Amino acid sequence: MIKHEIIIDGSIGEGGGQVLRTSISLSAITGKPVRIENIRAGRKKPGLMRQHLTSIKAAAEICAAETHGLELRSNAISFMPGEIEGGDYRFDIGSAGGTVLVAQTILPILSHAKTPSTATILGGTHNMWAPTFDYLERAFLPLFNRMGGRTSAQLIKYGFVPAGGGEIALAVKPIQEKQALDLQERGEKTGANIIAVLANLKRDIANREIKAITKRMDIDKSQAEILHVDGPGPGNAVSVFMDYEHVTEVFIGLGQHGVRAEAVANSVVVAARDYILSEACVGPHMADQLLLPMALLAGGVFTTSDMTEHTRTNIEIIKHFLSVKISTKQLARKLWEIRVEV
Repeated sequence: MIKHEIIIDGSIGEGGGQVLRTSISLSAITGKPVRIENIRAGRKKPGLMRQHLTSIKAAAEICAAETHGLELRSNAISFMPGEIEGGDYRFDIGSAGGTVLVAQTILPILSHAKTPSTATILGGTHNMWAPTFDYLERAFLPLFNRMGGRTSAQLIKYGFVPAGGGEIALAVKPIQEKQALDLQERGEKTGANIIAVLANLKRDIANREIKAITKRMDIDKSQAEILHVDGPGPGNAVSVFMDYEHVTEVFIGLGQHGVRAEAVANSVVVAARDYILSEACVGPHMADQLLLPMALLAGGVFTTSDMTEHTRTNIEIIKHFLSVKISTKQLARKLWEIRVEV
């Protein structure tokens, strides 16, 4: 074992890729070597998948890390970071794996470089069990930039499972002024809209999704848009964007073979309604994503609708690397307060 190497059990908590992404980001930024064992041990296909492998290799390239165990299905890796270097990077997952998951791994790292960077990532842009590009751009980045980040993102090509073929680009400048995040009130609702995306599929699918959503939510059909995009295979995504004074939340449904358009739309409506009724500032998915930049920057406080296993796991991983205090308090059945003190 390397001296002062942090050992992380990859099967703890939610036991998925987030353990890897958070550990690698923090290792690169703090300069602390890390070894991760039992990677995704409880998953149907344990070990490293392509998107995990790309995330770690990307981080390693950015900070000139020495690594061991970086291969498909590996259940243990070592990561010994060097100095973070800004520059122009390009990373290809080689499958329809989530480009946004790779982006979330390298974004904090590049933000701690001394010079600006760009990063192009190829793979899937709209994936199950991963944030979509729309979520990154409209929900996460505005909050990240409010904390001191200076990042913009561009969708070059859409990529759906299983064909992939998507491409996103990040432009990242070094963090300058750190700001504590205070998200205890959403503020007034300022707008809502729907975007349904189709690749090599009939327009009727999007029409049915929009009809199902507008029928059950307070969104006028005039605020709905259908986008036909190019792609190597079929794909469909429908997103509802809810804008408030202090936060935007995004709710996404992804079309699947054999699943009716109305069922896809219904999943979006259920998630959006749960959020609206909760009075929380951010949904359960955003909660765990905010923790890392808050812990690295100036801390803060936010409310969320649920305390997920992902959030609990991220808190535990962060405490392995940083001397921060993260406290949680349940305020109501669907309302939690999370506070980060740095």
